[in-house]
Amino acid sequence: MTELVSIVTPMFNSEKYIKDAINSVISQEYKNWEMIIIDDGSKDKSQEIVRNFTLKDNRIKLFIQEQNSGVVAARNKGISQAQGRYLAFLDSDDMWHPKKLSMQIELMNREDVAFCFSSYEIMKDNGQLSGKIIKVPKTVNYHQLLRGNIIGCLTVLIDRQKISSIKMPNIRHEDYATWLSILKTYNLTAYGLNKPLAYYRRAENSLSSNKLKTIRWSWNIFKEHLNMGNLESSYRIAIFAITVAKKYLYASMTKA
Repeated sequence: MTELVSIVTPMFNSEKYIKDAINSVISQEYKNWEMIIIDDGSKDKSQEIVRNFTLKDNRIKLFIQEQNSGVVAARNKGISQAQGRYLAFLDSDDMWHPKKLSMQIELMNREDVAFCFSSYEIMKDNGQLSGKIIKVPKTVNYHQLLRGNIIGCLTVLIDRQKISSIKMPNIRHEDYATWLSILKTYNLTAYGLNKPLAYYRRAENSLSSNKLKTIRWSWNIFKEHLNMGNLESSYRIAIFAITVAKKYLYASMTKA
């Protein structure tokens, strides 16, 4: 339990939230980490806030991209700077439970796991927890993940001694495409920890927005990124759409 964890955090105009994200990392029970924050051309006080943290804690590192290049480029820049055995992701508006890293690393060591993720709780824009928890299965393999992305990027922990090549493709739904590529390339099963170890900030009206876009982006992953033919892509997107429909029908029923 002493291996270094590299935490990649892309940041763009995040002065409202970045303190919460950083403090949730500082509060980790597991202390051997580095937080790599990639500022993607912010015009607000984000850089100033992070610099103040770096003066107090040398585990926090700020890298600046003068031109806004997007979240994929920022994450890949962070990955390239990572020195740790383990790799994690935390966006600048999200937060972690204090035991997030310690519980996941304990599981990974005990079960000899290369890829771990967990449940997470939806957080309102003001930081209030909603009580809505996105639960995860104990395991998921490549073919199961094709049905829909159940792996929250903010919950992922990857052992880079077992998964050496990690780079996110410059497409929409880049995290989903990355998890699929890893599970397929390394013939792995990812292990889920069904405890809400992270908090995902979401605006009030975003629950059911852009679902058609999500389906279109997933088609692009199947067809272009995974090089599936039209027939298989059509089959996969149909299964994906049914999964998404069931998920949000259940959400609307429980909300009512």
